[in-house]
Amino acid sequence: MRLFADSASDLPKQFFKDESVELFPLRVHIGEKDYEDIRTIHSKVVYDAIRSGDQPKTSQVSPEEVMRAFEQLAKDGEEGFYIAFSSELSGTYSTAVMVAEQVREEYPELKLTILDSKAASLGYGMLVKTAVKLRDSGMALQEIISEIKFMAEHMESLFTVEDLDYMAKGGRISKGSAFVGGLLNIKPLLHVEDGKLVPIEKFRGRKKVLKRMVDLMKERGSSWSDQTVAISHGDDIEFALLLKQEIEEQLQPKNIEIFMIGSVIAAHTGPGTLAVFFLNQVKA
Repeated sequence: MRLFADSASDLPKQFFKDESVELFPLRVHIGEKDYEDIRTIHSKVVYDAIRSGDQPKTSQVSPEEVMRAFEQLAKDGEEGFYIAFSSELSGTYSTAVMVAEQVREEYPELKLTILDSKAASLGYGMLVKTAVKLRDSGMALQEIISEIKFMAEHMESLFTVEDLDYMAKGGRISKGSAFVGGLLNIKPLLHVEDGKLVPIEKFRGRKKVLKRMVDLMKERGSSWSDQTVAISHGDDIEFALLLKQEIEEQLQPKNIEIFMIGSVIAAHTGPGTLAVFFLNQVKA
């Protein structure tokens, strides 16, 4: 069985190599240069470019690369499972579905399932990591799909950004809202709802928004001793460690993982972003 994932999962480059997960990279464009996310650019480059005044652009996975991978899967007669970046945030999922339909015209026996994760960053990455563990345990593909669908349906994503201007430039909020937010030191708290970015509340200052993130985790989460919490940050490990400390003290989860937000998502959220991912229900 072959697993496919794209770079919006924000997992390290080495993960894809070590765990035999085939990577579909989204694209990052800085000035006149084009990069393949994870393969040819590290997110630190994106953060440095933003701080220097550049506004990186992004685009979805190359349809040609997806086509080659799916055709090879069909020729080899293997089963495949592609866990994709939220369809509400990228066209990659719909492109993959379209490509799979084209491949089936020539290879009707293509055995491939494509799942819209409705998630981003490590919320998405946690689905991929779990799929790897289940695959390596010998679980059948349909059982793995069922488990990952459950996780996707119960994944909670909370995040805040340091500067609303980055989201305004990326078209996520209005420029007027960003200007007012900057003047008042407003830190928005958002979450992902059915794959979309949805604002929850606004706070003045980092400490207040961090406290509210942990409070919402208490309200929405469950079975902490049985689950891993993931934290992703926008080149601000100190902020991430503060959140980790609060979570450890108040919730005592099984494990906490921290990674830097990847290049594609970084281009839209900017430095200083902080996100936490957890399940609101753990499957018995």
